[in-house]
Amino acid sequence: MKNPLLKFCLLLLGILLSVGLASAAPRIVSLSGAVSEIICTLGRQGQLVGVDVTSTYPAALEKLPKVGHSRTISAEGVLALAPTLVIGTTESLKPEVAAQLKSAGVAVQLFKQDYSVAGTRQLIKDVAAAFGATAQVPAVLRKLDADLAQVKKPAKAPKVLFIYARGTGTMMVAGTGTQAEKVIQLAGGQNAVTDFADFKPLTAEALVAANPDVLLLFDSGLVSLGGPAGLQKIPGVAQTNAGKNGRVIEMDGQLLTGFGPRLGQAVTELARKLK
Repeated sequence: MKNPLLKFCLLLLGILLSVGLASAAPRIVSLSGAVSEIICTLGRQGQLVGVDVTSTYPAALEKLPKVGHSRTISAEGVLALAPTLVIGTTESLKPEVAAQLKSAGVAVQLFKQDYSVAGTRQLIKDVAAAFGATAQVPAVLRKLDADLAQVKKPAKAPKVLFIYARGTGTMMVAGTGTQAEKVIQLAGGQNAVTDFADFKPLTAEALVAANPDVLLLFDSGLVSLGGPAGLQKIPGVAQTNAGKNGRVIEMDGQLLTGFGPRLGQAVTELARKLK
């Protein structure tokens, strides 16, 4: 190039562009409500460009584009948001979708989530380490511990049946090993059903046999059934102790079973309502 000044300008422009690209904030899509909440707690909310449908807290996340729920998420929907990083838990994404994202040049980082107090503490540490925000971890864990210290369990553990409902056509009950069972136990209750793992469809016979003292639902699930009055019309409910005594608890779904930074608040609220 004959013009030295032009050559210098082009070289300088190239350097500036490369620095700009290297320092550009990542564009993150989060596929886990708990991970999204941790990111926001760590002060990195501005880097999120999209989230899954479980990412409902803090409320500002509702303004972001939603990419679906758990294993129904497609690579196309995520890639449409032009992310540089996709994060979640190992349960958030099908392996083949993760492979598609990686082949498109998008980094994917999935964290292991154990549904316990220790698991929540570890998840907070792992996410913070991935984002270089370990300095904030002690304060977040102190708040979690302080919340858990407020839990006052009922004197006698009531039998609690968690019902996942999306209208009367979709009603499932939580068995052993579920997030619902774990949070019920942390709050001082006991799962009303222990003869199966994971979730099974609700039947009137099984409901009467379990005879729970308390019925627990997401607030959205209870609304889908027509509220407490609609729940009472479900076959078998009126024959249980919970139905006879009107013991129905509704809570925000992500708060109740998210096992994120607000776990202590969730357990405290549930324990209070179980008394």
